[in-house]
Amino acid sequence: MTYCVGLRLNTGLVFMSDTRTNAGVDNFSSARKMFTWSIPGERSITLMTAGNLATTQAVVSLLEERSKAVEDRDPSILRQSTMFQVARLVGTTLKEVISYSSPTGQTADDRFSASVIVGGQIKGGQPTIFLVYPAGNFIEITEDSPFFQIGETKYGKPILVRAYDADMRFEEAVRLLMVSFDSTIKSNLSVGLPLDLHIYENDSYHTDRQRRIEEGDVAYTKTTAAWSNALKSALEQLETFEI
Repeated sequence: MTYCVGLRLNTGLVFMSDTRTNAGVDNFSSARKMFTWSIPGERSITLMTAGNLATTQAVVSLLEERSKAVEDRDPSILRQSTMFQVARLVGTTLKEVISYSSPTGQTADDRFSASVIVGGQIKGGQPTIFLVYPAGNFIEITEDSPFFQIGETKYGKPILVRAYDADMRFEEAVRLLMVSFDSTIKSNLSVGLPLDLHIYENDSYHTDRQRRIEEGDVAYTKTTAAWSNALKSALEQLETFEI
């Protein structure tokens, strides 16, 4: 299991993913689930994965391999003309990997299943985010659905629904995501630190605003502790239910 969120603000895009993987309750490890590609001044693409680790790693490896020598490899994620075409390529690659791993045919409960969030901006287009399903089809972020989640989504969604605002500053959005991830981490052992963060500012066309939030990170620890205390305080202020 994992947890990844991609959300769109008026000023840009924010991506966050955890790094925990598990093969049973006593076998946890870490693996990167956020990947980026860029051509400075021309495009910035961020991809996050959830699902079967072998499947997601194969998808990323194929995308990486086909982008190394751009002039010799096609299709390449670095040669797509729009983010829509990028999402289409990612969906095709995901479907290809799943079909190869399960030759008897894909089913709804296929153990090789995976899902992907891919977003960014290509010059000439607007910043956007897509959610790619195991079948290879995808949907695009909208004003009515301004963020996408994959993996263990239910624990971190309530605060996103209540507090998200497209006019948020990047710092406020990161604080919101920290709370969303903390709620998920406290509720599900299969999601955990470190967290990977990428902030993309509109029309910047680069991927240099990235950082990893490690265990013991001061900002994360202060934010989540303050949130826990605020929840307790809010509960105590509610009118008691008389029995």
